[in-house]
Amino acid sequence: MHQLHYIRSNKFRIMPKLTVKKSIVIKASPEKVYGVVADFSQWQPWSPWLIMEDGVKVNVRADKKYYEWEGDLVGAGNMTVASEKEFTRIDYDLMFLKPWKSKAKVAFELEKQGDETLVTWYMNSSLPFFLFWMKKMTENFIGMDYDRGLKMLKDYVEDGTVHSKLSFKGISQFEGAKYIAINTECAIQDMPENSKRDFTKLMTYMRDNHADIMDKAMSIYHKWDMRKQRVNYSACAIVSEIPKDLPAGFVTGEYPKAKVYAVHHTGPYHHIGNAWTAQMMRQRGKVFKPSKQLHPMEYYINSPFDTDELALETEVLFPIA
Repeated sequence: MHQLHYIRSNKFRIMPKLTVKKSIVIKASPEKVYGVVADFSQWQPWSPWLIMEDGVKVNVRADKKYYEWEGDLVGAGNMTVASEKEFTRIDYDLMFLKPWKSKAKVAFELEKQGDETLVTWYMNSSLPFFLFWMKKMTENFIGMDYDRGLKMLKDYVEDGTVHSKLSFKGISQFEGAKYIAINTECAIQDMPENSKRDFTKLMTYMRDNHADIMDKAMSIYHKWDMRKQRVNYSACAIVSEIPKDLPAGFVTGEYPKAKVYAVHHTGPYHHIGNAWTAQMMRQRGKVFKPSKQLHPMEYYINSPFDTDELALETEVLFPIA
């Protein structure tokens, strides 16, 4: 009986394993990519975590094989190069100190593909046993961080700079808006293509029929399901009045005047996840109290249809209570 109790009690203390693997193709040689990911002094510009908070304290050891960070929102920790296979693989030991202590094994693998390099980023870690129910969601969140980081690494290696800038504007006033919209539910990974399709259809109709009443555009995100990796959103054209001759599949609505917390993003839309993650980090860190009645938005300051993608300005707005 005592042995059975021991087995049962320890069964639930097995640490749930976390495994993340993400890849991207970079137009550069393995040698060039290796020179960046093996040198911690070059991690700051493309780190998917450091971009989310101004003023994070970073210390890189003289040999560039160890670095540590500490911030109010991103927490604290350190990373050490554990082993290297030149131009092919690097392994790291990662230690998180705040907001809680944990360890992880991290690695980059580089595979030459003609004039390009397939870059794969791995992480193996575990959760405390009592958080077993968060395993899938945590892997999804870290996977999204890795995707963001790889996109910025690609910019940095190919162009020498990252084409994503955040400005934390804080609390401001959204003046409200009437809108015409197309509502879509889809997998998160399909959202960029679906959103492009929806806005093309919406804006073509508006410019052909009601250009005189159209102002700017926005997206309203009604629901994120991180476990199932699905999203429900509305692609919206902001208008001064609602026309009566809308095609099938179009809906209308009005977003009320509201206080919002604003994060401003400049750069291509494929980097917009940086602004969203920065907002979610502030929400978790209780920088603001989110509204339970209103949904978060993307507000497009200039049009992606006639603006160079490097100059695109987008604000991610979280309504606050």
